[in-house]
Amino acid sequence: MGRTHGGRNRRAPGARGGGRLMLTHVAAASGAPSSTLVLSADALPEGEEELCGALRDATDWLCERGLDDITKIALIAPSRHPLFDLDYRFVQVLPGAVNGFDFRGSCGHSILASVVVASRLGWLPKLAPEHRVRVRVTNNNDRVVCEVDESVRDRTTFTVHFLRQQEPRLDSLLPDGQVLTGLSTSEGGIRVSQVSAGNPYVFVAATDLGVRDVDELFGDSARLYESLSEIRRSAAVHAGLPAEGAFPKVAALLPDGDATLAVRALSVPSWHPTIALTGAVCLGAATKIEGTTPHSLAGSAARPGVPLTIRTPGGSTVASAAVSGSRPSSTLSWVSVPHKEVVFRGAVDIDSLRPHTRKDELLCL
Repeated sequence: MGRTHGGRNRRAPGARGGGRLMLTHVAAASGAPSSTLVLSADALPEGEEELCGALRDATDWLCERGLDDITKIALIAPSRHPLFDLDYRFVQVLPGAVNGFDFRGSCGHSILASVVVASRLGWLPKLAPEHRVRVRVTNNNDRVVCEVDESVRDRTTFTVHFLRQQEPRLDSLLPDGQVLTGLSTSEGGIRVSQVSAGNPYVFVAATDLGVRDVDELFGDSARLYESLSEIRRSAAVHAGLPAEGAFPKVAALLPDGDATLAVRALSVPSWHPTIALTGAVCLGAATKIEGTTPHSLAGSAARPGVPLTIRTPGGSTVASAAVSGSRPSSTLSWVSVPHKEVVFRGAVDIDSLRPHTRKDELLCL
């Protein structure tokens, strides 16, 4: 939302005072390709057809006001599960003449945006260092613990821990049971690793796409973009998913020193400026799976207990995957990613969503 929110404390168009009273809020996580529009799930239709209609009205409203760069939506509610604080459902906007929506995956950056908004709504205590918020991802049943490192005014920094209800065997993270999968493209066949942790991802060695060094990987190559897009579409068809959907994600990898990988990833509908938080989680887990492309390129980070440094055009991050047991029955305990910052952008009064507002919220509005 850079062109709309130039100042740190500026609100989105249509915002009013008392942000906790509004139905919709906007927050942005560092490294994300888009801010997140956070909505109260309990105030929206439950049926997917009616829900898509309400979300389409909301995204049309955003587009009319020059906010069409918001392509992530989070639907949140105080969790009804006694072990969690917040229920979260992710919606990826698929831009087009008529916007579409993909409900299949998750988004770690939007999870953090949701935690910040939930605290502003009073659903959570005021965020403070060492405070942990437990989030249940209803898209894929992931469990995410968001640990607050720092909270100052409208900025909060987290360490994020991804885990499952039961520790999965590493080989169960391979959707088709193979460490390497052959896919067909217009340029011939290519071998990739398909891994699902946080989100389903397709990892390909950048050298197999003719990329020679990191500068070339991070360059604005239309040919590389189209090659990765075609690989992603082929992997989607292979998995029985819509070719033009948002999942699986795709990323090209290149060694950049020991325990460091240079990564170029796609988002919707362009290059990702960094890598998705779920992408860092998935890549961190994939480096521990013997025989995969990430494992073969990661150097010492392929060993248990060694974190992976991920370098992207927009900066670097670290993924630490905790692995238990010995091969081949090793299990993934969790994956942690530190230093993820979220900025609260403000409250937005979207007229088209007023019919879905709860009566108590309407009285406040």
